[in-house]
Amino acid sequence: MTKAVKAFKGWQYRGGRPQAWARVENRLWAIVFATGFWNRVATLEVRGRKSGHPITFPIAIAHYRGERYLVAMLGERTNWVRNVRAAHGQAVLRQGRRKDVRLEEVRPAGRAAILRRYLDIAPGARPHFPIDRHAPLEQFDRIAADYPVFRVAA
Repeated sequence: MTKAVKAFKGWQYRGGRPQAWARVENRLWAIVFATGFWNRVATLEVRGRKSGHPITFPIAIAHYRGERYLVAMLGERTNWVRNVRAAHGQAVLRQGRRKDVRLEEVRPAGRAAILRRYLDIAPGARPHFPIDRHAPLEQFDRIAADYPVFRVAA
């Protein structure tokens, strides 16, 4: 990834929140991801913890050891993470069809390999991580507590 792309991604999510262009881009990708054309991506829908209204956005799915995982590329302060926690893990994944799921948070000690796998399949997330996707697992262990990971349970 070039420095220009990394800088642009940083600008889109400055302050750890999507800015106007990132919100537009996320809406467009959510529509595409909901079609179910790719098994690595989907649209996640979760109830807003304050509004109670459904909130949808695109998300990459990391497949690891026969399980599916969602990673918060912007870390702990990500709104979808707060909403999923407030909803006790209840959410909807749309990949061609709508499926109710339960998201179970993975403890930091179990996140390192999943985070590395996530960076393999989600190039847009790489600028938001302080380490290279090829870094040893020990380096992923050091940052694991900063990036929530949820296992998709049906």
